[in-house]
Amino acid sequence: MRVRREVLSEEHVARAVEATTPFTADFQDYITRNAWGGIWTRPGLDRRMRSAITLTAMIALGHWHEFDMHVRAALRNGLTVEEIQEVLLQSAVYCGVPAANTAFARASDVLHEAGEL
Repeated sequence: MRVRREVLSEEHVARAVEATTPFTADFQDYITRNAWGGIWTRPGLDRRMRSAITLTAMIALGHWHEFDMHVRAALRNGLTVEEIQEVLLQSAVYCGVPAANTAFARASDVLHEAGEL
């Protein structure tokens, strides 16, 4: 949970824990153990790189709610606005212009909200 809190924020994780039901409890346990305890803690990539990869995956798959959350996480993990911009530009080539267009619009909203633009 420590890494999950550091990457996504204490507030986000608290909301997720609070919203956990008997139906979603096993899933919350799964992502906490495997994504946050297994993958995000591996030594092979730093958190900045993991954030860049995650943003690209969210764009490619069109997971926009998760994308917004991971733009905030990317800032917390030390990516600059310029680096986020470069990730989105790179995604235009490999994920498609329409997906990158949506990503730029959503990231702009998140970055404005965060006081970064």
